[in-house]
Amino acid sequence: MTEPGPNAVARMLGLLGDEWTLLVIQQALLGATRYGDFRTCLPISNSVLTARLRSLTDEGLLERRSYQSKPRRSEYIPTERCRSLWPVLVSIWEWERHWVPEHVDPLPAMHHTACGGDFTPVVMCGSCGEPANEKGVVAQWGPSGSWSRSIPVATTRRRSESDPAAGLFPQTMSIMGNRWGFALLVAAFVGMSRFTDFQTQLGAPPGSIADRLSIFTANGVFAMSNNRYQLTEKGRALFPVLVTALAWAQRWYQAPEGPAVTLTHTPCGDPFELVLTCDQCAAPLQGSSVEAVQI
Repeated sequence: MTEPGPNAVARMLGLLGDEWTLLVIQQALLGATRYGDFRTCLPISNSVLTARLRSLTDEGLLERRSYQSKPRRSEYIPTERCRSLWPVLVSIWEWERHWVPEHVDPLPAMHHTACGGDFTPVVMCGSCGEPANEKGVVAQWGPSGSWSRSIPVATTRRRSESDPAAGLFPQTMSIMGNRWGFALLVAAFVGMSRFTDFQTQLGAPPGSIADRLSIFTANGVFAMSNNRYQLTEKGRALFPVLVTALAWAQRWYQAPEGPAVTLTHTPCGDPFELVLTCDQCAAPLQGSSVEAVQI
């Protein structure tokens, strides 16, 4: 019998668990299309940029189109799959802007062109129209869900402190940029708190769990008390990043047997359908109405 492959969560982490990939996607959504555009906007080497553009094209997030034949030149156009990542990036930017002061360059403010205000995204339940947070959303494994199927196969490259990208998404990458980090955070959101439970349920090497717990505690995402690791206010504020990333993954990486995770909004009792709204005008946000405003 064939062993089931990685599910939507693992596919998402394998792709987005890389800071350069997120930054290339960010620039693509802000209007960069040509190789030179990305090189101008990012402190990235030719080899790294070439590799990321290739992988994003192979994954269907960018479409390569020729715009010049002599010499041959191509541009990279965001596909619908790429454009639909805007809720994830907006959530990451908002969390890093609010909770992480040590940025090399200030992250842009988010401007809602529909109402003209600089906004903070608000997570709403599409089923009942009420605000939602981690306390009111219950996650359960779906037909393709398990810890073993949710961990990406590839091992993340450890960044050097001298890497010029270090600091652009510094703490988000301690979570998404490590194959165990995101799973550890999800486990904390569903109630795990003891080292032995993290290690046993995730099937992770004890050293990897200890490393992530140490980093999360140092970054203020977890606080330790009575041999338990509890989410702090800063950690709970990562809820929008988790649910937007999960919604994107399950839209684009569907398994034949069904979703990896099902979410229920307990106040209304219905399936949780994610909607991001503008805190200034309360209208649902659309990718076409969100723009970055550099401080």
